[in-house]
Amino acid sequence: MSLIKISNLKKDYVNEDVVTAVLQGVSFSIEQGEFVAIMGPSGSGKSTLMHILSFLDRPTGGSYEFDGKDTKGFDDEVLATLRNERIGFVFQSFNLLARTTVMDNVKLPLIYSQKKNHDQLAKKALESVGLGHRLEFYTNQISGGEKQRVAIARALVCDPAVIFADEPTGNLDSKSGNTVMNILQNLNNEGKTIILVTHEMDTANHAKRIIRLKDGNIVFDEPVKQRTIASPDKELVK
Repeated sequence: MSLIKISNLKKDYVNEDVVTAVLQGVSFSIEQGEFVAIMGPSGSGKSTLMHILSFLDRPTGGSYEFDGKDTKGFDDEVLATLRNERIGFVFQSFNLLARTTVMDNVKLPLIYSQKKNHDQLAKKALESVGLGHRLEFYTNQISGGEKQRVAIARALVCDPAVIFADEPTGNLDSKSGNTVMNILQNLNNEGKTIILVTHEMDTANHAKRIIRLKDGNIVFDEPVKQRTIASPDKELVK
């Protein structure tokens, strides 16, 4: 059973009498433990597709099964629970709370979960991305690369089924970007499902499979033939 299965997925946006078809019947499956990069030029539909897959938006047509269940009948409460407990998010702009400690940023998703021992879980997540020494720092006291690693820790803290990363290196220099991608690679090596949206080929090559969109259609869906595997023991940039 696939973790994600979409069939003939469509998404239209209506502005007055103008209908814009953004996704025009997209079909594919993603298995548990895959690392998939979704690529495409601006306007190709890649961000819209990610929003639908991560339950931030609903399709206009077609079907979407998550973990074997048809999502069509899921109400807003069910979708909110899925976003909190089964989905982790990493964004280009970090989306961290200002004037708040690193630890408290990571603990935020736990407020809405049934999990206990919030401090312990947040500390473990931060240690997994090499930031165990930054727990009490405020977000304005750390670098951009460290902010993105905090965002990854926040995405991990509820132990989600899949992590969605939307242009996670877009605001980073190349060194910090490579560190972030090595972390995502190592998480995938440990069994986490990663779905990455990017327009950069160097970033996409960290994945195991690339799906390329153009004008709302899939034009390419193939394994990555050559990629650099990060060592699990690779020291993270401090």
